[in-house]
Amino acid sequence: MSGTEDLLVEADRLAAELDRADPPTVLDVRWRLTGPPGRDDYAVAHLPGAVFVDLDTELCGPPGAAGRHPLPDPAALQAALRAAGVRAGHPVVVYDGGDGVAAARAWWTLRWAGHRDVRLLHGGFPAWLAAGLPTTTAVPTPAAGDVEVRPGALPVLDAGRAAELAAADEGVLLDVRAAPRFRGETEPIDPVAGHVPGAVNVPAPEYVTDGRFPAADALRERFAAAGVETARPVGAYCGSGVTAAQAVLALHLAGRPDAALYVGSWSNWVADPSRPVATGE
Repeated sequence: MSGTEDLLVEADRLAAELDRADPPTVLDVRWRLTGPPGRDDYAVAHLPGAVFVDLDTELCGPPGAAGRHPLPDPAALQAALRAAGVRAGHPVVVYDGGDGVAAARAWWTLRWAGHRDVRLLHGGFPAWLAAGLPTTTAVPTPAAGDVEVRPGALPVLDAGRAAELAAADEGVLLDVRAAPRFRGETEPIDPVAGHVPGAVNVPAPEYVTDGRFPAADALRERFAAAGVETARPVGAYCGSGVTAAQAVLALHLAGRPDAALYVGSWSNWVADPSRPVATGE
């Protein structure tokens, strides 16, 4: 079972940790699917000592057939994390603009890369502000980190394995996009509408609200209603593997640290026109 304390940190506790002689490394990963880049928000105000890391260009690989947010090149990721001051074995906290989506993908990426001691600021930057805690515009110059990226510490699905999981009676593949996208009624981003045949729709608002997760029992109950049981392998996907990383975090909180992420997600699935597409419920 995964405990909350090694996955999430509340604003007041993080503030206390930042007052220590050797505080955690804090990464600001604010991001928008559309609109101004998160770096603009960072320039206005951020947590003291926080270093900005770009989700699109530093935590993910370049978009293409592998999806809009594919896995990063390990060497490039290691260079970016070291530049941000990430040290081997030293705690990291990630935060975003409040919905927890980009922070969850950052959390997932670091853990996939073998850095286990990483937590998400619960509620993100708005929670920090709501607690009346200080912000700054000062840009730190962190000492170079020495983290070593060792890919594969968290399970990953490719298209073939996602299809097998969705079709298998003993497994469940969660599609966490909005219901109209799942049903194929609309598709605002990708060229084809619908879902992976056999997938089960659990839209993100059903397990997280404004970037905050309910208690583990409530998460287990919601996922159980979708067929997630202890003995059944489970994976998740979305449009490009960002929101689905938040689902994987929720599954960790619910006691399923074996949950797999289909990183390429729908943007990768529809890149191959030979792959089947389902519509409706």
